[in-house]
Amino acid sequence: MSKPDELLVDVATLVESGQSNQMSLTVVTGGAVITGRLAPEAVWRQRVSEVLTDSARLGEFAAIFTATTLHEGPPTHLHFHVARILQGTVGIPETGGMYRVSIADVSAWTMGDFSYSDH
Repeated sequence: MSKPDELLVDVATLVESGQSNQMSLTVVTGGAVITGRLAPEAVWRQRVSEVLTDSARLGEFAAIFTATTLHEGPPTHLHFHVARILQGTVGIPETGGMYRVSIADVSAWTMGDFSYSDH
C-alpha cells in the first residue's frame, strides 16, 4: 500500500472537523474517476443507513453503518456524497451515489467536481 498524500489527508481532516459536505473533489482510484462532494464519515454513514433502512431487502444492514466506532488518527478514507463515476461523457449514477475510497489508493486528485454532458 502506498503512502497517502499528506495534502489530501489534510483536506479530509478539515472535512471531518467541520461536519460539512460542501467540499467538491475529483479523484482517480483504481483507474476510475470519481467526482462529487466529500462528507464527514459520520454524516456519510448516517445517510447510507437511512437508504438501507428504507430498503425491503437490505434493511438488516443499516445497523452496521450506525455503529459508533472511534477512529484514532487522521482519516484513512474519503466519503463521497452525491458522487458519480465518470465514464466518457456520462456520470454513473445520474443522481449521484455514496462512495468510500481509501486515501492510500488515490493516484490523482483535484479540487472541484467535473461536470459531464450528453451534448
